Amino acid sequence: SDKLPNIVEELRAENPAVWESYTALEQALAQAGPLDARTQRLIKLALALGARHEGAVHSHARRALRDGASRADLLHVALLGVTTLGWPHATAGRAWILDTLRGEAAK
Repeated sequence: SDKLPNIVEELRAENPAVWESYTALEQALAQAGPLDARTQRLIKLALALGARHEGAVHSHARRALRDGASRADLLHVALLGVTTLGWPHATAGRAWILDTLRGEAAK
């Protein structure tokens, strides 16, 4: 599993029942529809880009790779953001995705 930021790890340790409920909700949402894991992860990546959540972009990019997405898939998500989010926002998201890809390649 992904290493979470320290503040989230602390919350998880201090509130295990809350964390378990959150995890169960995530699983239930994933199973509630017909989308496969790869597609779900690309959508979550797009949502993270739209919300400008850099940490979530990194996390969902890593998880998308794990779920079968390619480098091209991830970069296409950022490119699709140009007409919805604007050039600056889409290119920032692309940079965050590239950071993740470089980090994964270094492993």
